[in-house]
Amino acid sequence: MRKIVPLLPLLLPLLAATACNRQDDRQDQQPGVVANILDQTMPEVEDGPTPANAITPVEPPPAIDTPPPPAAPGGLIPVALQGSWTGIDERCGDRTADLELTVVPDQLVFHESVGTVKAVRTGEDGRVAVDAAFTGEGQSWTRTLLMRPSADGRTLTIMNDGTAVVRKRC
Repeated sequence: MRKIVPLLPLLLPLLAATACNRQDDRQDQQPGVVANILDQTMPEVEDGPTPANAITPVEPPPAIDTPPPPAAPGGLIPVALQGSWTGIDERCGDRTADLELTVVPDQLVFHESVGTVKAVRTGEDGRVAVDAAFTGEGQSWTRTLLMRPSADGRTLTIMNDGTAVVRKRC
């Protein structure tokens, strides 16, 4: 025969904790309610010294000069354009996305083709012209792609044969 364990003794600590949490929430909403009884009964007592193993925050945080990312060496795609990109309406990480693109210093890896960088030219307006030799689906071709990142670096516009496609950074 099975023995039935009374649930009330098991639930009491949970109910008490829930009631305490609700009381704390109400204290924020009710003026004059003291959350810490020690603060009310012993207002003159100061906290003791910080223990030797305690972490003391630095006020204000120190200023750290971070240099801009290094420019890519000649013939390589600049660091600002490198990374994973996908179509504006596509989900990042979706390997089947039609507009998926991974940009590395010497390659453009599209969904169904790979372009090996042959030359890179940068313009004053942030545009980058990338000459690449592509292979994909049993074919080979060369193409110059004009790439322009947005000011905030979140989107990348690529112009190919007069057609512009905008991708978002993943």
